[in-house]
Amino acid sequence: MIEKGKISAFQMAFLIVPPIISTAILNVPIVTGTFAHRDMWISPILASLNGFFTAFIVHQLHKMYPKETIIQYSQHIMGRILGKILGFVILFYFLYLSGTISQQYAGFIIATFLPKTPMIVVVGSMILLCAFAIRGGVEVLGRSAQIFVPLLILPLLLFVLLIPQFKPENMFPIMEHGIMPPIMGATGAMVWFGEVFLISMLLPFLTDREKGMKWSMIAVVFSMLIMVYLDIISIFLLGELASDYTYPVFLVFRYISVATFFENFESVVIVIWVTGVFIKLSVFYYVLVLGTAQWLHLSDYRPLIFPLGFLVALFSIWVAPNMEELVKFIRTILPFYGTCIMTFIPILLLLIAIIQKRWKSKSSTIKE
Repeated sequence: MIEKGKISAFQMAFLIVPPIISTAILNVPIVTGTFAHRDMWISPILASLNGFFTAFIVHQLHKMYPKETIIQYSQHIMGRILGKILGFVILFYFLYLSGTISQQYAGFIIATFLPKTPMIVVVGSMILLCAFAIRGGVEVLGRSAQIFVPLLILPLLLFVLLIPQFKPENMFPIMEHGIMPPIMGATGAMVWFGEVFLISMLLPFLTDREKGMKWSMIAVVFSMLIMVYLDIISIFLLGELASDYTYPVFLVFRYISVATFFENFESVVIVIWVTGVFIKLSVFYYVLVLGTAQWLHLSDYRPLIFPLGFLVALFSIWVAPNMEELVKFIRTILPFYGTCIMTFIPILLLLIAIIQKRWKSKSSTIKE
């Protein structure tokens, strides 16, 4: 096995939560509110169904191939050539998404805090930091996530200071235009929950595999609650206009003011964003490097870290010419593109594996 490290199912949950929510923390009101408006808080609940379903499918595949990742067992299920092609598609998606994450991160940092800094400097520094983290293997990532995820979540509790400014009436009437607007809002958020697919690369390294399903589901539930919470806070303060702002949650933090002393909490957003992106990019970068090494049948993944990091940096520039185009892509195309990779491919693999298993059992029965 290329990766000798081990993590617990609890640590795996910590590695899965940031990929789902770190991007959502800044713009979930935009993605869900564009269609759902005041019902945007319902959309993450509906979108989370994709996370539960994907986690269930991946776990069924893991039961059949407990010591292998999806890059490895896809070749057993589909055959060597088709399995290689499928593995390449998955790895390219990891590469493309890593570039997308990097550009989103750089776009926010440059737009809000470092307007004169070249994009490649912002992206390159983060990728270099992630590269050193993943050289330590999955154990280092798991322990890092345990430290940093609380830093990602706890600052969100500062919103309780805004309770006097809340306007709950902004939520009503609920589902005035029926269930379709929340469903449409959920399509954009589905791709975030689909990222629970990453467990297909982490399950073989668990010390307590029997708890893998439970903690995967808990990670999805926790991520869903965070998104619902952010949507409700945005509605209470900004109303239906929440989806009109580029970074609505960032704007909400500016509302926080206690006795004219505790103010200017925008720096807290930077802590949340950088922490979340560090874990998210590290996980995607790690599964890209590990999967590529398995795809190439290498004995060690570490020589690939910096070459693939260079590719991620290039893709962060190539994925979109500007942030407006990137946001448009994330809203319209990525939900379908991502769902095909992270949900439909595992479904296809599971169906073929089940058919093969039944065919072999029938064949052995006939021979007897």
